Amino acid sequence: MKVSHSLSLLQIRAHFSEWLARGLMLGLVVGLPLAVLLLRFKRDFSSNGKTVEIHASMPEQGGWSLDSLSINAGQPLRLRLVSDDVLHSFKIGQSDKPAIDLLPGKTVEASLTFEQPGKYTFYCTRWCGPNHWRMRGTIEVLQTPGAPASIAEQNESTLYVSLGLDIDAPHPAQMTPQKMPSAARGAALGVDLPAAYWFQTFYRIHSPSQAWEILRHDPLAANLNDQEVWDLVALIWSSNTSAQALESGRELYAQNCAACHGEHGAGDGIFAEHPNSEMGIDGHSLKAPADFTDPTNLLGASPALLQGKIVRGGMGTGMPYWGPLFTEDQIWALVDSLYAFQFKLEVEK
Repeated sequence: MKVSHSLSLLQIRAHFSEWLARGLMLGLVVGLPLAVLLLRFKRDFSSNGKTVEIHASMPEQGGWSLDSLSINAGQPLRLRLVSDDVLHSFKIGQSDKPAIDLLPGKTVEASLTFEQPGKYTFYCTRWCGPNHWRMRGTIEVLQTPGAPASIAEQNESTLYVSLGLDIDAPHPAQMTPQKMPSAARGAALGVDLPAAYWFQTFYRIHSPSQAWEILRHDPLAANLNDQEVWDLVALIWSSNTSAQALESGRELYAQNCAACHGEHGAGDGIFAEHPNSEMGIDGHSLKAPADFTDPTNLLGASPALLQGKIVRGGMGTGMPYWGPLFTEDQIWALVDSLYAFQFKLEVEK
């Protein structure tokens, strides 16, 4: 009986050890992934309240070290920004807040708060190479639980789409002036044009060349020579902008366009090594930047076409898309300023 009892205790202890081992193994199999999941959830959840460090480097070296962020609406996004090589900057698209310059090796801390949910684009405004425009990232601002639904509007103007414009097709002007048209000379002509010519719609949907053709066949311009009709076109273009818009457009051009299109619009910027020929970027064969000093090129483009080109970019031309970066007013100001390469738009008032 004693031997039998001893064996029974040994069996019980063996079974208990086996169950304990199985329990420990089950705990490791189930509990460890669960613990990792909970830890990851905690890290993601608490990241909203922590400082996010982002490094900037030339696009060929990786660009932004982090190009996708998320934050709840109304909650501060604390950033620690560092440039690892050359001068960069950090700016939020469609915002009037100035860009933050990032000097090499210097750390800059900033705090941003987005009140409206939506997707925002951040980018670099300092040209660092042909692929500078690739330095973009997004910040997804999430709806705060319990708050009314409201999505931040992004710039997705589709005027060129509604007009059925093929913004990639050639658009040469059929007629060009002998000398630069002047809005001031057009005003001095004293021609009383119908109100339809002054409407913004007329300006936006017609190229200057098309407007010249229409005016040339208008009886009101029968006594004008061709150059004087061009001066009237310049006057119409001038009436649809302002000195403030032109200045804003010139600043945007200098900051974002001149590096390719050139300071004076001739398509000979520092990143257009071979103007009027094909150039390669990232292994692709691309057309050289447009020459805005060529009247056949610019006077054949309507404001709606130029706006579409800016918003969407030029497929196959290396022209980046700017829609998420500029406001609607900024885009139209930039469009207005481009015509200053062909027109003298200033009129004494």
